[in-house]
Amino acid sequence: MRHVAISEMLSWERFYRANFINTLSGFKSVSLIGTSNNEGNSNLAIFSNIVHIGADPALIGFVNRPREAAPHTLSNIEATGSYTINHVHADILDAAHQTSAKYPIDESEFEAVGLTPDFREGVTAPFVKESRIQYAMELSEVIPIQTNGTYFVIGKLISVYFDESTLSDDGFLDISKAGSLTSLGLDAYYETTMMKRLRYAKFKREE
Repeated sequence: MRHVAISEMLSWERFYRANFINTLSGFKSVSLIGTSNNEGNSNLAIFSNIVHIGADPALIGFVNRPREAAPHTLSNIEATGSYTINHVHADILDAAHQTSAKYPIDESEFEAVGLTPDFREGVTAPFVKESRIQYAMELSEVIPIQTNGTYFVIGKLISVYFDESTLSDDGFLDISKAGSLTSLGLDAYYETTMMKRLRYAKFKREE
């Protein structure tokens, strides 16, 4: 087994090193975050670092890059307190990936990549109409990460839209039935299939 220390990684070419480190943490969910600013301009951006924080209260977080690199999503959320998260499936993958390009603030990624903003009552941010699992979020807090200038954005779950066929009797949402994709690194995407579900693990004391 090869061993690589961080000192060696730092000597690698920038994009080679980035690819290596970005793939190291493994497969991640991939979703589109929809926002609008106070002027009504819509923004859409792909994220692969969305994480479950807790179920009661229902909290979900994501990491936003430094403001100078990715300012629109975070500033819109801070201004309105509202955003949506939308799963990506194969039919919209190319369009979803294209949202990672840096568009001007007055140009909507929805229009640029050919996806449809879908506004629903009680949510100021747009959903992605083509997405098969969509949920609305309300901003709870933004935590600056001093080490690298990123931000951990925590939101409260408000509502969810999904196909009834993905929901199991015990509340398990089988997102693979919706074709939800996963990602690795910055530009690789994968389909998923369930191996099996295991029982809740309990410690068994020997008699």
